[in-house]
Amino acid sequence: MVSTNQFKNGMHVEVDGTIFKIVEFQHVKPGKGGAFVRTKLKRSADGAVIDKTFRAGEKFRSVRTEARRMQFLYTDGTDAHLMDSESYEQIAVPEDQVRESLKWIVPNEEIEVLYIDEAPQDIQVPAAVELTVSETEPGVRGDTASGGGDKPATLESGVVVRVPLFVNEGDRVRVDTRSGEYVSRA
Repeated sequence: MVSTNQFKNGMHVEVDGTIFKIVEFQHVKPGKGGAFVRTKLKRSADGAVIDKTFRAGEKFRSVRTEARRMQFLYTDGTDAHLMDSESYEQIAVPEDQVRESLKWIVPNEEIEVLYIDEAPQDIQVPAAVELTVSETEPGVRGDTASGGGDKPATLESGVVVRVPLFVNEGDRVRVDTRSGEYVSRA
């Protein structure tokens, strides 16, 4: 069991039979009444974020989490197929469950798979990834009055991001996976 005063960002807990990841929390001690903990929780099943308040000292079942190195093989429209890098065992995870993470990953790439209570739940994507630009229109000098500007570019994983005009097809770019924004050339 884990108490509210042991909460940490990124920790997983079970609340009313549902597993949540603690995105952020705040202990509040009002002048009148009992202390409480205000949290922002992300549901592991579908990624929905909710706000919930608990009394200080409330206890929850601690959830065992583990990250395993795996290789992303392919998707077939319903499942994402992964292979354990050590045992070569292949598993299938429902594509709906990991669709948001998959847009930053290309086939045959090594990834971390988050297991919650011995079941694969999510793919952990780094904060920034380097991908090759597979399609973009050439930037023409003088396109903008200020000299800046951007254009859409399709990356090798299929995701479309806005990049500066000087980026061309074949360039490797670094993209922030949390916001989906271009960071720099790789």
